[in-house]
Amino acid sequence: MQACLDSLLEQTHKDFEIILVDNGSKDGSLEILKKNYSEIKIIENEKNEGFAKGNNQGIKIAMGQYIATLNNDTVTDRDWLKNLVFTIESGPNVGMCGSKILSSSDHSIIDSVGIKVCLDGMSRGVGRMEKDTGQYSAIQEILLPSACAALYRKKMLDEIGLFDEDFFAYCEDTDLGLRGALMGWKALLNPGAIVYHHYSSTGGKYSSFKAYLVERNHLWLALKIFPLRLVALMPVFILYRFTLQFYAALMKKGATSEFLGQYSFLDAITIIFKAYFDAFKKLPLFIKKRRIIQKSKKVSKSELYSWLKKNKLTFKEIVFKK
Repeated sequence: MQACLDSLLEQTHKDFEIILVDNGSKDGSLEILKKNYSEIKIIENEKNEGFAKGNNQGIKIAMGQYIATLNNDTVTDRDWLKNLVFTIESGPNVGMCGSKILSSSDHSIIDSVGIKVCLDGMSRGVGRMEKDTGQYSAIQEILLPSACAALYRKKMLDEIGLFDEDFFAYCEDTDLGLRGALMGWKALLNPGAIVYHHYSSTGGKYSSFKAYLVERNHLWLALKIFPLRLVALMPVFILYRFTLQFYAALMKKGATSEFLGQYSFLDAITIIFKAYFDAFKKLPLFIKKRRIIQKSKKVSKSELYSWLKKNKLTFKEIVFKK
């Protein structure tokens, strides 16, 4: 956390405020921050309110016309904010700007340069685990940024709403970005906006809670955003993914194998059943959310299909990549 704050204080772009949301930390770090960083605003939560609500709390008291979200397990390059602001100001319809997020343990490995989405609502960072050889060296349009390190136009957030707090964590930035896209806002990547990230240091790379949230939230995402044809095909997509995951587990490959190295098969089944049970409990609420989004969207169904095709995440990537 201190390394993250120190890197922000060294930014070449100086016109910004820092708002830190503490989600119920118990390790004494908050007292250290209060003592050493008197210039930052701190929101103290008694418990972990989740990534979505925590960010929303900060956004609601922010004074600027742009909102940067940044994970606490990151360190920013000195020109990070300068490059993000330059990019988002390149056009009035640019509502989101993404960073080149690199691994903190190996700066030549890409963590994310945006997000791509699967037909069942699962998402993954573009370029994840690729060697950075300059393949993402130009400012370019992306589907949406990772909220691990992103810049959002406040005007866009006022129009589409903030992070969906029902998600708690994971997929909430995909949901926000797609809602922005449906309202006609563009997302750009600036590869000069560099951040070094320690992946899943808070939630745990293969934690059972993360698995539960991802499995639950991708259903809500698809229901809110996707065309009805894709929503109707969700059982087929999910069955196909589960089949691939079962095969991957047998072959000891990919993220599924890594997860089952820490948890039993029964644990995995229990997580899945709980995720789907909890997802269906809130089905009426998310149908209402869908109606609001679909009624107000400014892009056509064909445009959405085109985006999903261009930024397609395959089921094999989900299952066999780590």
